Amino acid sequence: MDVTISPGPVGGTVSAPPSKSYTHRAILAAGCGQRAVVADPLWSADTRATARAVEAFGGSIERRTDGALEIQGFDGGPTIPGDVIDCTNSGTTMRLVTAIAALADGTTVLTGDASLRSRPQGPLLDALSELGATARSTRGNGQAPLIVDGPMAGGTVSIPGDVSSQYVTALLFAGALTDAGVDLRLETELKSAPYVEVTRELLADFGVETRETTDGFAVEGGQSYRPADGTYAVPGDFSSISYLLAAGAVADGDVGGATAGTGEGTLEITGARPSAQGDSAIVEHVTEFGAPVEWDRDDGTLTIEPAPLSGIEVSVADTPDLLPTLAVLGAVADGETSIVDAEHVRYKETDRIDAMASELAKLGVETTEERDSLTVHGDESTLTGATVDGHGDHRIVMALAVAALVADGETTIRGAEHVDVSFPNFFDAFESLGVVIDRHE
Repeated sequence: MDVTISPGPVGGTVSAPPSKSYTHRAILAAGCGQRAVVADPLWSADTRATARAVEAFGGSIERRTDGALEIQGFDGGPTIPGDVIDCTNSGTTMRLVTAIAALADGTTVLTGDASLRSRPQGPLLDALSELGATARSTRGNGQAPLIVDGPMAGGTVSIPGDVSSQYVTALLFAGALTDAGVDLRLETELKSAPYVEVTRELLADFGVETRETTDGFAVEGGQSYRPADGTYAVPGDFSSISYLLAAGAVADGDVGGATAGTGEGTLEITGARPSAQGDSAIVEHVTEFGAPVEWDRDDGTLTIEPAPLSGIEVSVADTPDLLPTLAVLGAVADGETSIVDAEHVRYKETDRIDAMASELAKLGVETTEERDSLTVHGDESTLTGATVDGHGDHRIVMALAVAALVADGETTIRGAEHVDVSFPNFFDAFESLGVVIDRHE
């Protein structure tokens, strides 16, 4: 599907979608236990991949009319899947499920689409092998398809921390179900650290205790996954909130330049309650750009008005998913915006640094791309409507949709259907705020 977006203001109230990160973890945690209900989940392409994996390991999932998931788990003992587990485009699914596969007494094969088969899995495979399983890439390049033979016993293992925090998450999840537990030592500084805190927070809610050590993390073995009262409620997603917040900051009807914002419209976002999500930093970043944001943390409501923006320097070491949003804010802002500590952003669904640089260029935005950073020259840019490509990446699509709100003329985004990965009703939400969108094949 392609969409064509007309520039214009936004206003009104919109609800944040449930968190993709928490939903993945909640589905898998419930699968690792006996029985649990996951309330308010994000039911998207990625989270459905995790649900299918739980079923492949012997669990069952029923989606109720209210959207909640009733999950019968495999109670710490995954069975051998009857077929290859296809993780489609979900990196979180592949990494977490690869570790769970190492608990099964036999062989599991995992694959995904072309994008996922290009993403690095080698450090996790090496770690699982050190812990007693046998895990390898069929092509010998550390990338899927993967073959995992278990069961693993647990123990002490070292991994790099600067490739993906999901390796840590995967080992903590599986380590709780081993005999010996896992003592995980980091060889390098941990990137995307808040995602590990999301994992530890959720594991605690399911009754699984972890601890931070002087050089990493540890989890005792022999634990059980049991949420209090048998139910876990998923919080709102700040990665998705970032696009709504950015739209509220830039879209006031002024188009084409780096001076959007006159304070004419107000956007309210509900479902923004505090959690361990690192991407909640977007609230601070938007404020630093110059847009007024009010956050009622008790009520979970964000209120924002458009305003003139000025460029900033921001690190995405812990918040890689925010880079596309920050790049668009930088395109609208006056002056330069430098997004640094970003090399790991190149290993997502696509190389998001390169993708944002190339697509913003089509819209008239000047950027400077380095291996570890992206600088956006807002003062040298005039946003002009064009046809752009979403690169098969939900976050690129949604960020470009925000840019389209202040471009001079219509913007067509190809491959817009990929928002289904994390925010299936994204374009419905935009339309509810007054955005004019034409959807076409």
